[in-house]
Amino acid sequence: MLSKRDPEEERVALEWLYAVAGETPPAGDVPYDLQLRDGQLLCRAINKLMPGAVKNINSSSSHFKMMENINKFTAACRKYGVPDHDLFQTVDLYEMKDIVSVTGTIYALGRTTYKHPEWPGPWLGPRPSESQTRQWSEEQLRAGEGVIGLQAGSNKGATQAGSNYGATRKVLLGK
Repeated sequence: MLSKRDPEEERVALEWLYAVAGETPPAGDVPYDLQLRDGQLLCRAINKLMPGAVKNINSSSSHFKMMENINKFTAACRKYGVPDHDLFQTVDLYEMKDIVSVTGTIYALGRTTYKHPEWPGPWLGPRPSESQTRQWSEEQLRAGEGVIGLQAGSNKGATQAGSNYGATRKVLLGK
């Protein structure tokens, strides 16, 4: 993800959080980072995804309590299955240092919901890819042994003979 903020991604992520929490966004033009800064919306959303994930959501405006909400959210995301490399640090949101990584975590949480069949939706972001294992019979494996691919050096007689790109090497004697 680039280091520049994308207002459209932020709008979609915020709409998804409110939809998951079952709430309506506040009236007026409240900035994205200020709506998330106290961690309450994040905690309410993760509690809908994984009931009981955050037992006590602090509603105090104390700095410590807000940071505690954010820590509880990231811990719950980790338990829900969001990879550690997709999680933001508490200071990224609280001190508004790296809001892009906060948005990235919300999108990672949205992708992780696809792996939980108990969640009826809404989802955020594309569905993660799943493994597609193939089972080959012995006959199919043996049939592939007779095929010579172009990487094996056969290209119907094509060679590099006669190609002389660039300057030729000059040997200077006596120096």
